Amino acid sequence: MPIKFHQDSQEFHLFNDRISYIIKFLRNDQLGQLYFGRRIPDRADHSYLVENGYRPVMSYVYDNDYDFSLGNVKQEYPAYGTTDYRMPAVEVKQPNGSTVTNFRYRSHRIYAGKPHLAGLPATYVEDDSEATTLEILLHDDVIDVDLTLTYTIFNDFDAIARSVRFANHSDQDYQLSTAMSMNLDLPDDDYDWLQFSGAWGRERQLKSAHLRPGIQAVSSTRGASSHMQNPFIILKRPHTDEFQGEAYGFSLVYSGNFLAQAQVDAYQVTRVQLGINPFHFSWKLAPGTEFQTPEAVMVYTSDGLNRLSQTYHQLYRQRLARGYWRDRPRPILVNNWEATYFDFTEDKLVQLAKQAHDLGIELFVLDDGWFGKRTTETAGLGDWWANRDRLPNGISGLAERIHQLGMIFGLWFEPEMTNKDSDLYRNHPDYIIQTPDRHPSQGRRQYVLDFSRPEVVDYVHDLIAKVLREGNVDYVKWDMNRNITECFSAAFPADQQGEIFHRYILGVYRLYEQLIQEFPKILFESCASGGGRFDAGMLYYAPQAWTSDDSDAIERLKVQTGTSYCYPVSAMGAHVSVCPNEQVNRNTPLKTRGDVAFFGDLGYELDLTKLSSAALAQIKDQVKLMKHYRALFQFGRFYRLKSPFDGNITAWLVVSPDQQQAAMGYFKVLNDVNAPYRLQRIPGLIADQEYRVHEEAGQDCGTYTGSELANIGLVTSDAESEQSAATRDVPDFYSRLFIFEARKN
Repeated sequence: MPIKFHQDSQEFHLFNDRISYIIKFLRNDQLGQLYFGRRIPDRADHSYLVENGYRPVMSYVYDNDYDFSLGNVKQEYPAYGTTDYRMPAVEVKQPNGSTVTNFRYRSHRIYAGKPHLAGLPATYVEDDSEATTLEILLHDDVIDVDLTLTYTIFNDFDAIARSVRFANHSDQDYQLSTAMSMNLDLPDDDYDWLQFSGAWGRERQLKSAHLRPGIQAVSSTRGASSHMQNPFIILKRPHTDEFQGEAYGFSLVYSGNFLAQAQVDAYQVTRVQLGINPFHFSWKLAPGTEFQTPEAVMVYTSDGLNRLSQTYHQLYRQRLARGYWRDRPRPILVNNWEATYFDFTEDKLVQLAKQAHDLGIELFVLDDGWFGKRTTETAGLGDWWANRDRLPNGISGLAERIHQLGMIFGLWFEPEMTNKDSDLYRNHPDYIIQTPDRHPSQGRRQYVLDFSRPEVVDYVHDLIAKVLREGNVDYVKWDMNRNITECFSAAFPADQQGEIFHRYILGVYRLYEQLIQEFPKILFESCASGGGRFDAGMLYYAPQAWTSDDSDAIERLKVQTGTSYCYPVSAMGAHVSVCPNEQVNRNTPLKTRGDVAFFGDLGYELDLTKLSSAALAQIKDQVKLMKHYRALFQFGRFYRLKSPFDGNITAWLVVSPDQQQAAMGYFKVLNDVNAPYRLQRIPGLIADQEYRVHEEAGQDCGTYTGSELANIGLVTSDAESEQSAATRDVPDFYSRLFIFEARKN
């Protein structure tokens, strides 16, 4: 059993072949944190790791006893107000105004498998033998509330999933104002903090700084995980790089307001916390009710950041994403938006689809503008029925023509929004989120529907389900283009208004779950003005996401690299778009656009009917190559070899699970003159296996053993290393795609 309880020392040891996590009861029956890191041998007693004793200007739990202060000890789930002055993981406001609590050990249980979190996304197991779970029940006698800490350690992943559940057994109402999903007190502060920040069009940019005394944090208060921050952080040792060294990852499986922070105290203890943002949050814990936090997933590695990322990739791809499309290669699509915008007819769409089919593209997606009176972005959201002026045969008629081509058919929705110029709003003006007697702000001329109310979710569900059913739809792009303001719900009393942000995202999850259960073979892709809700919570419902509205290949080097630290390649929608690019007005070679998009779910967002015959031939070759190597790109082991955050060259590698194939994308942003010779080491291959290396157009690069490629490297020097006319063949925004094939004996 990979979780042991040592009765005499009152310690829990969670372990698999690679990691250990140790918890101990403290003197006051609260829980202390002893160790999280590389696997260590099990022993009966690790109490030597509990460091306590007198410190000036601290407070102490027991009278005339200066050897025990919660402020001096590493804790598992701390509260504020009883000698610990650091940030708490829990705070419960009581009728008398107090927030002091004392959750003490009452019982525990250890069992095979992993529990389901009702109404929330979470990792899972398909067989109970895959993981072991520890539940520790703590109780506060004064307020008669249970607090259950849940830990699941996986056999095959260097990961521990954590969550917390509260249950009120008293006859009083309480307000739960802080309920973090996890707390981890680390014994020192010698770490670099890595966060993934940005804005619309430049999401998940890697930012790094060494920890300092005080609090470092990222968060969202927008009602979504947001473009600006991501609910994922890394702490790594200063010397750790992609291939060696210690690092901890902390990922929240949640799509709403979050907080991720590290607090370094005066004694260099680092407290890491992750969960729902306490700002503007409170939950009425009424008698007989429970509250469940979202799940946090912690990963440890001693083998560098690539190993940490690969653990998340494999876990989230295999045991967070679900359903029919989880393990299936994703179809290559064409989206009509940049080709037509709102200006289309059924015949025009079919013409575009025919051109795409001739190139080998498999999925045609009709984007915004097909419904209600939607001719601009100012009207129609929420009126989910076909605009017969544009589509006289409805969605079903268009879908039938697409299917007759041998393609599958997809449709765009924005289920969470409405315009005031819509039948939905005219009939139900109270359905939007708005505060009484306050002017409702607008964004993109649209308003957020109050998904905290079940009747609103049901209204939207019924309209969308009818379209999906009658239209025989195969794919849904679920967009969300506006964050929440004036957060208030007319359906709840004053003492529950702090719940609305969370209840909203629970409503989003409920709608997803209903549609998934009704239409299990539809491929859902999440989108939020691009990458504004690219988080682990969404992956539970939609196995892929539109990574960013910025489809420029050079910008995507940073966006997709930053995303890859936590999220798998199979989750990243990556498309080839028109040049000059709409976001940055850059002209980038079609080859480079394709090579970048191979490392994701390939699609095209341009008017194929306006391209030259040479460009169409090149796209046809790209589609053919992607189909041949699609499983490698989408489900291979991914490595970051060179980072766009560090220099002019980016290199990505994917290696098949059996190590018989690999592909490396090699991207140079700006040309350089008389450049140095370059070698790129290739990890992940079988040392004594010979590999033929060639570029995608067939150019042979030689045959080498895996050992040679890993220790010497592949020559990647290009023609600019010679001052000659050949430099004209090496433009700015240059890419090469190398394929590695194991030679058969």
